[in-house]
Amino acid sequence: MKKIIMALLITGTSAMAIELDKLPPKVTISGKDGGKLDGTSWSSSMLKGKIYTIFYVDPDKKDLNNALANALKAKNYDRKKADSIAIINLAATWLPNAILEPILKKKQKQFPNTLYVKDKNKVLVKKWHLADDNSDILIFDKRGKLMYKKFGKVSASEIKEVIELIDKNL
Repeated sequence: MKKIIMALLITGTSAMAIELDKLPPKVTISGKDGGKLDGTSWSSSMLKGKIYTIFYVDPDKKDLNNALANALKAKNYDRKKADSIAIINLAATWLPNAILEPILKKKQKQFPNTLYVKDKNKVLVKKWHLADDNSDILIFDKRGKLMYKKFGKVSASEIKEVIELIDKNL
């Protein structure tokens, strides 16, 4: 009986996990859970029509994938074809949100073409089973399907692969 229950739990959990070549389960972040810096809600249903790169980041690991962010910025992709979203896992740090807000606004100025989203309650950790307390990279194709994921630091060779993947799918 325990094996059956465990199998059902594992199956149910993996069915919600984000998988390559599949559309992610729809998620909305709003209200007490967070949302965009301007206070409006964010929905994963917007991940269609162009290539989207999501940086899901624990504030304590904010610089872990700066090399990838800078490489994407240097490519200066047409915003009608490729865009980026930084979703900040505010629940992953001991720092109070009041301290993090000005930091996010500063990052927004540094990367003005990136949409910044606050995740105050680990919504994507729970719904998509992303790595907590880390820097996760997700890239979606024009149909909204996941075509790349990496939990942790992206190496120099992986940055090259990411750029090639985006260029190929534009």
